[in-house]
Amino acid sequence: MKLNTLADLLHQELKDLYSAETQLVKALPKMAKAATNEELKAGFEAHLEQTKGHVERLDKIGETLDLKLTGHKCKAMEGLVEEGAEMIDEDAEDTVRDAGLIGAARRVEHYEMAGYGVAQSLAEALGHSEVAEILGETLTEEEETDATLSDLAESVIVPEAPAGK
Repeated sequence: MKLNTLADLLHQELKDLYSAETQLVKALPKMAKAATNEELKAGFEAHLEQTKGHVERLDKIGETLDLKLTGHKCKAMEGLVEEGAEMIDEDAEDTVRDAGLIGAARRVEHYEMAGYGVAQSLAEALGHSEVAEILGETLTEEEETDATLSDLAESVIVPEAPAGK
């Protein structure tokens, strides 16, 4: 895809987000299964449902803007998901693995927050206020998920994990 205009760039950003979210729909159940802390497991399961909603929102945006969002592979998310899969397979104490899963999930959230922020700004610049609002809703949810993961790590997971030297 050649990027000649901001509209082209918005289209590319939306395709990237769509790919990222659909990859997460596949990865989150594996992370939930690997988590040993019940709060973390429930958090991953809740975020899976939220992520499915993000895909639906992106579908709506694609319809609104008459854009096809499929057919692209977000390589960055592919790498982040692979890192999460590596953490699942680590020979680690349960709470240490849970802390690692939180780290992997937070990296994903930060990637998504950056993507949604860029897409929202582009939509606003192009006068697509309804699309910008939808993207802003998802951005807020991603920020809330990141904060929840951070709080869980600080208050439960890290204090329970063996510290070592």
